[in-house]
Amino acid sequence: MHTEDSTPEILHFSVPAQAAGTRLDAYVATLLAPDGVSRGKVQDLMRDGCVLVDGEAWLKSKRKLAGGETLEIRLELPGTDLVPEAGELCVLYEDGLVAVIDKPAGLTVHPAPGLDSGTLAHRIVHRWPQARDMEGSRPGIVHRIDKDTSGLLLVALDEGMRLALSEDFALRRVDKEYLAMVHGVPVPPVGEWGFIEDPIGRHPRQKTKMAVTAKGGREAKSAWKLLWTAPGGRVSLVRVKIFTGRTHQIRVHMAHIGHPLVGDVVYGSREHADMLRDMGLDRTLVPRQMLHAWRLGFTHPQSGQVHEFFCEPPEDFRALAVALAHTVHRVGIVGMPGCGKTALAEFLAEAGVPLFSADQCVAELYAQDADGWLMLRRRFGSELAPENGPVDKAALFAAMRSSENTRREILSVVHPLVRHRMEQFWQAHVHAPLAAAEVPLLLEGGWKDEGLVDTVLGVNCPEAVRREHLLTQRNWDRETVATLESWQWPERDKLARCDLVADNTGSLDDLRIEARRVLDLLAARAADQTSRAKAALTALWAAPEADAP
Repeated sequence: MHTEDSTPEILHFSVPAQAAGTRLDAYVATLLAPDGVSRGKVQDLMRDGCVLVDGEAWLKSKRKLAGGETLEIRLELPGTDLVPEAGELCVLYEDGLVAVIDKPAGLTVHPAPGLDSGTLAHRIVHRWPQARDMEGSRPGIVHRIDKDTSGLLLVALDEGMRLALSEDFALRRVDKEYLAMVHGVPVPPVGEWGFIEDPIGRHPRQKTKMAVTAKGGREAKSAWKLLWTAPGGRVSLVRVKIFTGRTHQIRVHMAHIGHPLVGDVVYGSREHADMLRDMGLDRTLVPRQMLHAWRLGFTHPQSGQVHEFFCEPPEDFRALAVALAHTVHRVGIVGMPGCGKTALAEFLAEAGVPLFSADQCVAELYAQDADGWLMLRRRFGSELAPENGPVDKAALFAAMRSSENTRREILSVVHPLVRHRMEQFWQAHVHAPLAAAEVPLLLEGGWKDEGLVDTVLGVNCPEAVRREHLLTQRNWDRETVATLESWQWPERDKLARCDLVADNTGSLDDLRIEARRVLDLLAARAADQTSRAKAALTALWAAPEADAP
């Protein structure tokens, strides 16, 4: 470690062509910024003749570089005064010159006003004592991520590496990619990169925030790619690559295009509150902004070897993604008239399964001034929907029996309304393990083929038993029974299209026992659905494809 009588260290750089037109003080300040060397201090160094370009001291800070010069800086590095602190460090790579760390969310990278302990920098000088030879309060820190952002951080372990890596970051030779969960569904679609190139500066009214600014902002460029959208479209997972390193760049840019980060109460407070309310999420599931430094690629300054690291998100990020990926396992219950499907549905409801009944829904739609009543009255007049009362079911049934075209037209009016309410029912119970909808014509309507249910549960009952029930318990005549059955698929075809079949060949108590058996099978299907969703998410944050924006 340097002592008080340390001699100045002479640092040498070759100015790249990309730096042409850059003010000397600004360029040097960029190189030395990670050690807390301010632009003002750089200007002091220039006035003292400590900054030489091609062997000549440049005293004027406004002088601009042409590119290709040899730069010499005479800088005394007294060493850091940080007190080493023991603390957990997840080190993915170290070779005595550089290290790659997986920083946990909640850990501040380096000291700041009012925070002089408990940072990552304090742990670095404890783990690697040689890092104490570097100047300033940020020894080894060549870039940073926010306190509540998790993931990969590159650390220099000596002064030469710090200077070389600082220059690589300044010249954008380091690749950095993040995973972020954002509100809504940004465009472009999955598989394509979108770009944001709006400048970022201090918020004009709230000085603790950054913002896209029309005047005074610094160049900022980000690219993002949509990876996945949660059911319902409230949250998406995106991959973000940054080409510049502005404060809060990803958070500001994604909020600017209308998709702030999930959990970001600074740049997306309204969206955060709305999501928690509307989706009924536990607040502990969203403890921070969901941003993770996922990929880091750099060229080792000494060996020239290209290194690339990937780091899957931490538990809080994964748990929220799985919770958002979960959707209710939707069970459609079908069967021939009189088979006992309503009784089975009620047994499932008694066990806590939310239940939707198409028959009950239709009854509500047929009430006076309800949507079904209004649409039938508009099409068929008061014949089916009298002025002072609900839909006339007897007249409706007669009209459907009299003409196949009329029956189809009536179904084209009623079925979309029932479908819409069923979809609302699924959404209302999206966080439940299971929910069931008893819909007699679900298969005939093509709702299984359209993916409106996950499992179709059929109820099997002997033909003689169910017909006897309709004749004696519901007082239907044989012609009515035959008509209603003719409007459905044959029983054999219907049950063949079901994923599960419940047996109702015994007593009502037997059916209750059968309901418990079926419930176990449905619970297993729901758990498998969740496992598949989790596996699909895990695959998304494995090493990314070799595409680049």
